Amino acid sequence: MLAKPNFERIYQPCYNTNDSRFIYAYRLGIYQGYFSLGTATMQCLFSSQKVMVMSQATATHPFWQIIRMVPDFPKAGIDFYDITPLLRDHVPAVIEALLAALPEGLLDTIDSFAAIEARGFIFASLLAGHTGKGIVLVRKEGKLPPPVANKSYALEYGKDTLEMQANQRPDKVLLVDDILATGGTIRAAIELCQLAGHDVAAALVLLDLVDLHQPMDVPVYTVLTA
Repeated sequence: MLAKPNFERIYQPCYNTNDSRFIYAYRLGIYQGYFSLGTATMQCLFSSQKVMVMSQATATHPFWQIIRMVPDFPKAGIDFYDITPLLRDHVPAVIEALLAALPEGLLDTIDSFAAIEARGFIFASLLAGHTGKGIVLVRKEGKLPPPVANKSYALEYGKDTLEMQANQRPDKVLLVDDILATGGTIRAAIELCQLAGHDVAAALVLLDLVDLHQPMDVPVYTVLTA
């Protein structure tokens, strides 16, 4: 694989015509060349300049140049991945990367995005606007009017309770959150959705900290792994 270059900024997505998935194009700063992805070398043109095409789920993903890791937050011993810089300047690229992480045809099988508070709300809202799907909210305790279903769970720095409205139309849902760490939040959200009558097809996250959790009960699709 070619050496990692410096990127100026994220540009619009282009398509890999081999599999029709979104692949992200980045203007080359000082390097003229392409990354080789698997057995094929992808190429794309943007604004008459050569660009580099990268897979959305590798250690060299440009998002890693934007995400901050904050040690000892919110408690000592916790490494906190701060994704807010991505939300400041790179929302279109983040949303397209999330869509690209999903297998072809999955979106056709779901009715709604189940958005987990809080940043899951942001991603799910943008995904819903892009796809025309609905949203069901998975909220912290006390934020929704009754009747509600609820599920308490442990997370890496304490305990929490999730709630969602009960007695609603059952949907097939795709859970959406920002980061999968110990898995407590998503595991609780899966059980909560099932308690409320929904069928959980899968979960979608921006970042999966794979060493911190056991296998989940549904498929998990992610843009980044660490």
